[in-house]
Amino acid sequence: MGFSDLPLGRRDLTHLGAASIAVAGLGAAGRAVAVPARPRRRRLEEQSDGVATLDLPLAPLAAGTGRGDGMRTPVIATTRFTVLGVTWRQGQGRVRARWRRESGGWTDWTSLPQLTHGPDRGTAEGDRARAATDLVWTGPSTAVQVELVGDQREPVLALLRPGKRPEDALADAVGSIPGGAGGREVEGVPMPGLLYRSAWNADPGLRNGRPSYNDRIRQVHVHHTVSSNDYARADVPGMIRAMYRYHTQNLGWSDIGYNFLVDRFGRLWEGRAGGPRRAVRGAHTLGFNHASVGVAAIGNFETARVGKPMIRALVRVAAWKLDTYGGDPHRTVWVRSNGSDRFRPGRLVELPTIDGHRDTNETACPGGHLYDVLPVVRRRAARRIRSFRR
Repeated sequence: MGFSDLPLGRRDLTHLGAASIAVAGLGAAGRAVAVPARPRRRRLEEQSDGVATLDLPLAPLAAGTGRGDGMRTPVIATTRFTVLGVTWRQGQGRVRARWRRESGGWTDWTSLPQLTHGPDRGTAEGDRARAATDLVWTGPSTAVQVELVGDQREPVLALLRPGKRPEDALADAVGSIPGGAGGREVEGVPMPGLLYRSAWNADPGLRNGRPSYNDRIRQVHVHHTVSSNDYARADVPGMIRAMYRYHTQNLGWSDIGYNFLVDRFGRLWEGRAGGPRRAVRGAHTLGFNHASVGVAAIGNFETARVGKPMIRALVRVAAWKLDTYGGDPHRTVWVRSNGSDRFRPGRLVELPTIDGHRDTNETACPGGHLYDVLPVVRRRAARRIRSFRR
């Protein structure tokens, strides 16, 4: 049952802002009868990269929840969005939301997971970053309501709708290089086939700052994007652009956080700029970016199993990056934390060379199904490295 189906007496009146009440006429006793007016529909504006966006400060809209510190917005009607997130300048607390799907009506109230990846603290990128929730992929929706409990300051709701560009259908042929990079590697595991940033039409104007580099790569951190699992090939460039825009324009990062992304079709995409062969420092694993590479699997692997093409792509990128720096997928390494929500700054932590995001931060990422196949990824990556060292 959606909110509009409830009798007025059972509705939470924070759904109805003062501007949403209109006088319809006089009742039998001569009193004015107030009924909810149709809320103003806010428009997402399409940007030059094909992603439509709406960034909406929440404090002016929200009313107290009646449960201590916190706020709840009225229903916010919009044009279509498919992705949402909430950011704030500082403070801590919980964020919940519900949204009205184009088909299926209102969802239940859902806790939005707090972002646990990002640039390391104490860096220029980390110092300007905003706290936030993870991106939540809602499917086509036309209204949302948000509740914050805590002391989050200057909260902003970000709504996005990735769009397609004509070039997206040509991603497999444009802006890509074949496996082996045309024989430029003399020995060792070759670079796998890769789609460059130009294949997903990254807008260079969204970046802020130059890439920074690690001395070496000791680990591969595996993530998932918690997005849909039934996307088409031509949807992927727009999905990556939406992540890129959220990371740079809403979170204040210098670039997309992940070094690489893999899709369900087994394609490998370049994420953060700086050169795929180099040890580019990402913003993927808070506290552990300084000696690692981050690879995000596009999909939600709490709910879906991992297909063979995606596993093959994860194996190839992990074997290539670790072999370049003498890494062994079967081993563990000791890494000093730069500070995460799980390990204090300066603490030495023993971690698998290929690990899941949950090994370093308080998160379910990369989803239970993907985490369970990491032993297969390690075993096959080690076999691939051995085959090229003979």
